[in-house]
Amino acid sequence: MVNTMVDAMSSPMGGVTSEESRAQDSKHFNVPYDDLREWIAQADKLGETRVVKGASWQEDIGLASDLVMHSDTAPCLIFDEVPGFPKGHRVLVNFFGGRRKNMTLGFPTSYSKLELSQAFLEHYLRDRKPYPCVEVADGPIFENVMTGDAVDAMKFPTPLWHRHDGGRYIGTGSFNVTRDPDEKWVNVGTYRVMLHDRNSVGFYISPGKHGRIHRDKYLARGEPMPAAIVLGGDPLTFLMACSEVPYGVCEYDLVGALRGRPVKVVRGKVTGLPIPANAEIVLEGFVHPQKRRKEGPFGEWTGYYASDVREEPVMEIKAIYHRNNPIILGCPPLCPPDEMARYRGVTRSALLRQEIEKAGVPDVTAVWAHESGGARMLLAVAIKQRYPGHVKQAGHVASQCHVGAYAGKYVIVVDDDIDVSNLEQLMWAVCTRSDPATSIDIITGTWSTPLDPRLDPEDRARGNFTNSRGIINACRPFHWRDKFPRVNELSPEDLRKAKEKFGHLLG
Repeated sequence: MVNTMVDAMSSPMGGVTSEESRAQDSKHFNVPYDDLREWIAQADKLGETRVVKGASWQEDIGLASDLVMHSDTAPCLIFDEVPGFPKGHRVLVNFFGGRRKNMTLGFPTSYSKLELSQAFLEHYLRDRKPYPCVEVADGPIFENVMTGDAVDAMKFPTPLWHRHDGGRYIGTGSFNVTRDPDEKWVNVGTYRVMLHDRNSVGFYISPGKHGRIHRDKYLARGEPMPAAIVLGGDPLTFLMACSEVPYGVCEYDLVGALRGRPVKVVRGKVTGLPIPANAEIVLEGFVHPQKRRKEGPFGEWTGYYASDVREEPVMEIKAIYHRNNPIILGCPPLCPPDEMARYRGVTRSALLRQEIEKAGVPDVTAVWAHESGGARMLLAVAIKQRYPGHVKQAGHVASQCHVGAYAGKYVIVVDDDIDVSNLEQLMWAVCTRSDPATSIDIITGTWSTPLDPRLDPEDRARGNFTNSRGIINACRPFHWRDKFPRVNELSPEDLRKAKEKFGHLLG
């Protein structure tokens, strides 16, 4: 899939083709929306949206968001009539919870989180044909166009998400669109976006991320980087924008593959970059690496203010486009487990399993990127052991493949009788099947991030953003696994029988 997707993106738009050239794939489950408003309509049908009127951007929106985004059962909140802003200028948070998280990916609402992740892998990631985005002449995003002196990014109800943030972050559920100046492929990536003033924003990108690679190439050329920031895209595109997509692959094409129909894009009037025709708000302009302003601090997905304040490049906004009554998609990172960890747990687990299997590791039965580690720092892999060294192979590959490499900490490999998504079962396997002196491998000098709170201050100052990894073998020892004590639990048949006879006692 990667090669065909890269080949398709040789056109100036990063992979645009005619819509007629792509037929619907009947094997797809139904993703029942193409933009944020259609998604809201589907969430309404599930009874999982609530409108909150009169909440302030200074405090209320942040407080309410923190509360509901830590709950998988709380509804999606849509903040309207924010004091100081027109009615209809809204902020939406907590889209990936309840039954709507399954709807977001187009699967039955009855699926558990592990079933959802495995279905995402089986039906979407394996053998999916790319659907390059298709260019259209116009779209709702151009209902309102601001250029020149009319540019005003302050007109939207951007919240102060966390009390100790250094400013208002207009981009949390957003994605940035850039183009590689040499290879011409388009990247769609998620990076936090700080509101500086009417016509400028700043955003932080960790070293090694595709958007950072693009920016560094422009810096080496001494040229400003064209960029577009989509502040209200549809949830599926946002999910793919913050997933580990291979280098050279355009996320729009992956979204088209998942949805079974191409993303419709229009060209930005200033940069020519492809932006979703039905997005809510788009900022377009140029990033001048030499022009820098202080960015941060910002409460990040690790649960800390680890990146502090730093001088970061500024994007000069040349145009703003927005729909009538625009909606900001908010997804502020919080102390995990939170909404961000929930959705990344589902998608990243599927992507990780795919990469482990592509590396040739056999009999991987389940993978989970745990919410408590922000879906990065604690990875669990279940295998059916086939040969000596199978566990180490699975653990090391998981820790260093593209999906698992960035900002990881621990990989735990377990037997296939363990539910890897169940943290208690996982820790039970660690406590009973591993030996601290012989079951842990350590890898040093691995890819980390300034967001890591455990990063040594001196290394941070030197720009040495590396850490170590612990790979824990929590499987029954291969050479005497048949002599390992029997597990004291109901067999699958007895468990089924118990539920049939006595399930009513569970309430």
